[in-house]
Amino acid sequence: MAMLKIGCIQLCPGNDMDANLDAIRMQVAAAAAAGAQLIVLPEFAAFLDRSGRAMTQAAAALNQHPALPALQACARGHGIWLLAGSLTVKLPGPPHKLANRSLLLDDAGHIVAEYDKVHLFDAHLPDGRDIAESRAYQAGTHAALADTPWGPVGLSICYDLRFPALYRRLAQAGAVVLCVPAAFARETGRGHWHTLLRARAIENGCYVVAAATCGEHPGRWQTFGHSLVVDPWGTVIAEAGDAPDILLCELDLDQVAHTQAALPALMHERPFELRRFPFPNP
Repeated sequence: MAMLKIGCIQLCPGNDMDANLDAIRMQVAAAAAAGAQLIVLPEFAAFLDRSGRAMTQAAAALNQHPALPALQACARGHGIWLLAGSLTVKLPGPPHKLANRSLLLDDAGHIVAEYDKVHLFDAHLPDGRDIAESRAYQAGTHAALADTPWGPVGLSICYDLRFPALYRRLAQAGAVVLCVPAAFARETGRGHWHTLLRARAIENGCYVVAAATCGEHPGRWQTFGHSLVVDPWGTVIAEAGDAPDILLCELDLDQVAHTQAALPALMHERPFELRRFPFPNP
């Protein structure tokens, strides 16, 4: 059987990057010591502040980003693959926006895949707050599937979770694990987080690994936590609570092929046209 031991890390990052990196080092070391081969961090693991100005000031070009060497050292030092959640990366030239970029590092610390968040969170939350990621961030244009020693891994970030076509494309291209690092708002997380993650697993017959931020962050920004690992049948096999935590799970990757063979929905999609039938006039 193809087995993969993953470490899904839940964190409560703030606007002190050094403190956040210390927390990452400690949790990665613990997960690696427990045998994790692939460790997944949340979105904005190295820096999180509700202020767009603060996020922009903490960003840098990828080759100059202060968090990247520390993350690479974690992967290299422990000999593990590390999905570095996401970093805020300054893009060259006008309009001078940021990318919300997820990086997959191999066990030598090399960047083997990059993914810029495609779907940007512009929403009016139930508590009255408005979020407009598109003011500061530029949407990515490509999905990302990374080959690993255990099989292809699909990358996504947070709000992407509401767009099933992205995950279907990754699964049809061979993904066995779909990763969803997130900083999911507490209000929407209560209602939608579990359902959406289980749906993405069920629709595609893949494992879903969702590492989340939790707690309260600068600017009175609260995130939901409840990092999840979901199997290809849609069963939650591990869940964190409201505090920082590490989920350690053995993934039997042969279950992906078994599930997709039993329910071959990936092969059953058919082209169709939409016909609209107007309300008849009297």
